[in-house]
Amino acid sequence: MKRGLVIGKFMPVHNGHIALIRFATRHCDELIVSMSYKEDDPISGLLRFSWIKEIFQSDNKIRPELVVDDFDDESLLWKERTKIWADFLNKRYGKIDVIVSSEEYGPYLAQQLKTLHIAFDEERKIVPVSATAIRLSPLANWNFIPKEVRPHFVMKICFYGPESTGKSVMANHFAKVYQTEFVPEVAREIITSNDFSLDDIIEISLAQTERVIEKTKIANRILFCDTDLITTQIYCRHYLGEVPPIVYELEKQITYDQYFLFDIDVPWVADGMRDLADQRIEQFNVFRSELDKRKISYTVVTGSYEEREAFLHSEIDKLF
Repeated sequence: MKRGLVIGKFMPVHNGHIALIRFATRHCDELIVSMSYKEDDPISGLLRFSWIKEIFQSDNKIRPELVVDDFDDESLLWKERTKIWADFLNKRYGKIDVIVSSEEYGPYLAQQLKTLHIAFDEERKIVPVSATAIRLSPLANWNFIPKEVRPHFVMKICFYGPESTGKSVMANHFAKVYQTEFVPEVAREIITSNDFSLDDIIEISLAQTERVIEKTKIANRILFCDTDLITTQIYCRHYLGEVPPIVYELEKQITYDQYFLFDIDVPWVADGMRDLADQRIEQFNVFRSELDKRKISYTVVTGSYEEREAFLHSEIDKLF
């Protein structure tokens, strides 16, 4: 049986890696895909390995392997550096018949292992991208990111602030503009008035968190979120005087990449659940203070609805 080897950090695995691995399977009967990681990597090793297993789960020829990178010495030249790699790989995998790579180290490692090296797309013309480029600018390189990996790089934007400031309308609008998804204020699907209980708050918090997770899986680059669990806490504290501890724990599950704090300088519009028209300034200050307390950076959105839309469009475009 002819055994092949592809090695890498796959941080993250992208379409170039997939093309390389598919190419390598044509040159062996079994392909070991050896992924190395360190504890301080910018993307978790276990997460990256789960992506590889998910992407290639239907190919019995591919054998993913996870290794701790505690043997490398980046200060050495390739000849000496790959000798260290070869010693490790020999002990870990035994005889390798062919190595496939698109990197400069490929021929050196093959020489150390006394095996064949096959190069693939060394100039990155077939798939013109790198893992570094994706980490630096995932939205600009979105088309090179596999669907299994994309949720990790979805930029979550939170439209945040007191009631009747245009958050819901803007979240819906910008989801259409950027051809993506938005997460509504799930509380309005569960309660119809401000006569609610702590149990209702727990149900709302669980549902809001789950909706963000669900929408992240299918979002196109950006996910617009109309509210967050800080907002849930603010209203719970206002109406009930306390917040269930689980809401604070659930808050930690979702990290937003950008907060837009909506100011109150637009007309207040009544609906069945809004009843704080006489406390708009106080509420705005509470919303701002909660972000400040958590040291979360934010951008304030002011002006007419037309001015808000133009401002947000400009700010969001910068993210690309």
